Amino acid sequence: MSTSTDSRVVRVALLGCGTVGSQVVRLLHEHADDLAARAGARLELVGIAVRDTAAERAPWVPRELLTDDAETLVRSADVVIELIGGTGTVRHLVLAALDNGASVVTGNKALLAAHGPEVHGAAKRSGADLYYEAAVAGAVPVVYGLRESLAGDNVNAVLGIVNGTTNFILDEMATKGLTFDEALAEAQALGYAEADPTADVDGHDAAAKAAILASLAFHTRVAIEDVPVTGIRDVTAEDMAEARQAGMVIKLLAVARRVTDNGTRGISVRVHPALVPATHPLAAVHGAFNAVLVEAEAAGRLMFYGQGAGGAPTASAVLGDLVAAASHKVHGGNAPRESTYAALPLLDPEHTPARTQVEIRLVDQPGTLSAVAGIYGRNGVSIESVRQTGADENDARVTITSHRSTEAALARTVAELSEDPRVHEVVSVMRVEGV
Repeated sequence: MSTSTDSRVVRVALLGCGTVGSQVVRLLHEHADDLAARAGARLELVGIAVRDTAAERAPWVPRELLTDDAETLVRSADVVIELIGGTGTVRHLVLAALDNGASVVTGNKALLAAHGPEVHGAAKRSGADLYYEAAVAGAVPVVYGLRESLAGDNVNAVLGIVNGTTNFILDEMATKGLTFDEALAEAQALGYAEADPTADVDGHDAAAKAAILASLAFHTRVAIEDVPVTGIRDVTAEDMAEARQAGMVIKLLAVARRVTDNGTRGISVRVHPALVPATHPLAAVHGAFNAVLVEAEAAGRLMFYGQGAGGAPTASAVLGDLVAAASHKVHGGNAPRESTYAALPLLDPEHTPARTQVEIRLVDQPGTLSAVAGIYGRNGVSIESVRQTGADENDARVTITSHRSTEAALARTVAELSEDPRVHEVVSVMRVEGV
């Protein structure tokens, strides 16, 4: 590949021109002079690879730059911006760009979570940059924060609301009393949720982002298949009401922690709905916004908050990465390489610590609560609080919050509760975070 930076021009190829890609084109044009001053070279958009060159585009997208020949395009650029998504053909295109010496800016969390080592390895071999701020939380600069700002610190935990669709749904359920189906329909009507919302509501999108955040925070390779996931489909309006009575809110969280299990240092990563105290910073994240809370040894608690999706906000993150990659083409230097020196083991989810809140319906008669407490005790789970939330002629409804115990012990407790004849129903089981 010929180097065009000698003439103070950096050739940029764009793969994909949807909601985010079209905003990247607009901002490249509108802020061309400022971006050139920051990068040290003019950023020349040399082509836009799309599936259908005849499809309708935003009016500011130059039709003469559209091409369906992505293979050729990636080999003619100094920096390739990949905004197609997925892991199929895109993987080949990204690797081809890196192998050819082009730096890559991507918003593709699925690619990084599934093929991160391969992509990072290709960047290292060729000396090219790999930037991916837009892959995790849109405009929120948490990748930069973990990869560069906190490079001199030890991160102990990361808790994040990293999917705007699920946060919007849960927020609507909490504030308007909607059912899950009603809130999902509203999210779809407003364009926050896809017609097929599976990746969002079942937690797969958040799991990919959790894998990336954990990899950065703990200098350890974490893949999406390493992340246990529970989505939000089973969260009910009754769960929301119970959370409100307890001074809590329910959020879908990506949680990654350093953990010590029987003297073994490792990490725990998972995605699940969780009860969060109303006083916790993440409880105040409403609508489709994202937020990531980082707990570091020296820096303490840091909060990254902002718009986690949308064309212009995500394009802002893409252009920030583009300026950095272009500046390195002009002045020399590289983005930080993948850091996996720690190689911490991923601990078995069953042995990692957790707190739960269990709501049960049980026989309302003397000795029942004592029997329930005995079930907790036999399984090695300590009870923090017991709260009766309702009663009728046949039974009482009780909410039990545990102290921190292992997932395995908590699961055994719930299983024994389900089998006990004095317990009519285990209504819900919810993890508790942020306490």
